[in-house]
Amino acid sequence: MKIALVQLSSPDTETPAHRVERVRTTLSEMDSHADLIVLPELWTVGFHHFGQYRSAAETFDGPTIQTLRRIASAREAYIHAGSIIEDTGHGTLRNTAVLIDPRGQIVHFYSKTHSFGFNTLEARILDSGLPLHTAARPMGEVAATMRADLRSPDLWPELVNAGAELVIVPAAWPAARREQWRLLTSAHALNNQVFVIACNASGTHGRVELAGNSRVLDPSGNVVAEAGPEESVLITEIDPSLIDRSHAELPVLEDSFPDSTILNARKVPA
Repeated sequence: MKIALVQLSSPDTETPAHRVERVRTTLSEMDSHADLIVLPELWTVGFHHFGQYRSAAETFDGPTIQTLRRIASAREAYIHAGSIIEDTGHGTLRNTAVLIDPRGQIVHFYSKTHSFGFNTLEARILDSGLPLHTAARPMGEVAATMRADLRSPDLWPELVNAGAELVIVPAAWPAARREQWRLLTSAHALNNQVFVIACNASGTHGRVELAGNSRVLDPSGNVVAEAGPEESVLITEIDPSLIDRSHAELPVLEDSFPDSTILNARKVPA
């Protein structure tokens, strides 16, 4: 399975509409086919542009998701839209990630559960997310989290117990804590025996430098591929069969959750 992580910058001088058009061009002109394309967290507005959240809010029928639906259908690929500021229609906003299938249909979404409050306005502006769930896809059971969710150890076992095998993490993680980004993504892949597809933002917006370093981890915590700090497209391949093999070789999670129907179904009879 081939994956493309589109590590974007959201410069202060570029409008969200211009950025959507730039992404449309980038994805439409990609030479290499990818089964799954992943974008960062809040790339249209830029995470640290808090004053633009309300003006940039949109529904799933808005320009960002509709543009990506057309591209997914044209490229016959899954596109994880990173996340958008979702206008719920009830006067509230959420940070919502969306997965689109090769027919251009929305097949999974997740609204960020854990807001990041340190020196940010995110927690004041955005509502928290909805219950976690997964979506069965050809590459396995897919789930999504976001940046601050990496700091929530209780959330990840919930995902795995719900059947997650591949967890997509769109993020806007700062360069000042680059090594924590690496540590946490690796640890969650290893401890939860899942693929972690972590697509981070790059560049500087709102006077905050982002780390980049988008990365793909296998279920043993090994780094499959990692980008540098600059805006780029990282293309790599994973083998989804590693999920079952890792559980057969070392059934740590099955032993930790003996009552889990999903996890115990992965056990290979002796």
